[in-house]
Amino acid sequence: MIVTWVVLIVAGIVLALLIHASIRIVNEYDRLVVFRFGRAGPDLIRGPGLVFLIPIIDRPVRVDLREQFIEVPSQTTITKDNAPINIDFLIYWRIAEPLDSVIKVNNFPGALQGIAMTTLRAVIGDILLDDVLSRRDQINDVLRVKLDEQTVRWGGKVTTVEIREIIPPREVQEAMNRMLSAERNRRAVITESEGQRQSTINVAEGDKAAAILRAEGERQSAILRAEGFALALDKVFSVAQTVDSKTMSLQYLDALRALGNSPATKFVVPMEFTSMLRPLVALSAAAMEPRAASSSS
Repeated sequence: MIVTWVVLIVAGIVLALLIHASIRIVNEYDRLVVFRFGRAGPDLIRGPGLVFLIPIIDRPVRVDLREQFIEVPSQTTITKDNAPINIDFLIYWRIAEPLDSVIKVNNFPGALQGIAMTTLRAVIGDILLDDVLSRRDQINDVLRVKLDEQTVRWGGKVTTVEIREIIPPREVQEAMNRMLSAERNRRAVITESEGQRQSTINVAEGDKAAAILRAEGERQSAILRAEGFALALDKVFSVAQTVDSKTMSLQYLDALRALGNSPATKFVVPMEFTSMLRPLVALSAAAMEPRAASSSS
């Protein structure tokens, strides 16, 4: 009886182990490359979801399909003009063919890092130092294409290459600093001269506007003075038309009185004055005739 229970317990444990070994849950971003009797093929790639395996006969290898990155440490490379520079960069990659990544390369990240170092030296060796410093994006694209061509046989896909830092020689850094300082000084001088030029233009435009306003004001003032003078003349002319000869004679007499009171020794009498005095003389003569007639009688 005890032996029977022991056999049942052992059989249950073995069955549980077999079930555990034959069932796998594969995530969406994973694939299982199954080796059956040591052989694998496209029809033995499993996942995602629930996967059943044959215990003891099947051996699964899990492959992550997510994009990953490796960091290539700083490498000393020689440019086309024999200038040593240090470059470090990042490589972003993913597995495109799970079967090839398992059966054609032992350590894909390590192999990718090694081939990236040699490819970097080959690419930088064909470029001048100035171009290396100014054409970083183009170098990234060249490295990505070359690495992708090398890793496609391993089932990988290089998606992006990003150079993080380029350290030129010390003398080159000092020359770059001097150039940067000279460029800053040049920009400062240009900015200052541009400001002075703009200021001069603004002052000239202000003077021009002020002169135009002054001229316009003087013109308006002259027009107003002329209009006022014309109105005054019209007013004088209209008043003069209503004045009779007697009033004019009285005005002349007032003028002569004012001239007589002045210290001047010479007087200018207008010709019109004699003609205007004729009515007064006639009136005086008419007044004197009755007196003469009465005295003669």
